Amino acid sequence: MSEFKLDQRLAQDCYYLGESDISILLLSKNADYPWFILVPKTAHTELYQLEPELQQSLLAQINLISAFIDELYQPTKLNVAAIGNVVKQMHIHLVARYQDDPTWPGVVWGASANSSYSEDQIANVRQQVQDALVAHFELA
Repeated sequence: MSEFKLDQRLAQDCYYLGESDISILLLSKNADYPWFILVPKTAHTELYQLEPELQQSLLAQINLISAFIDELYQPTKLNVAAIGNVVKQMHIHLVARYQDDPTWPGVVWGASANSSYSEDQIANVRQQVQDALVAHFELA
């Protein structure tokens, strides 16, 4: 893959969890929701622009992370979206939603965070990701 650099806004708004050969896995600093972000290592901005093999590999990772979120957090609904209106770099949001979360049933995009993670909570999420996804991601 060509030289890849994580968008500064994603780096600023998220905690780095780890990466695979095709993507980087992040955790949003907004602790109101279990909110993971998968960033494919590509200059393309749209999913349809990816080669079919990379699309399939990315979908497999999305499915893997979705199952991890569903099992660990047991959300009312799992939102998976590639929006990219503010940050043009391709990235996929995977957000566990609950009927009692701060913005239910509205969208989380642009909502102010009511809570943040402690260092212990971040370490706990990293360990959970490590335990569940170690075969797929080299974790921090």
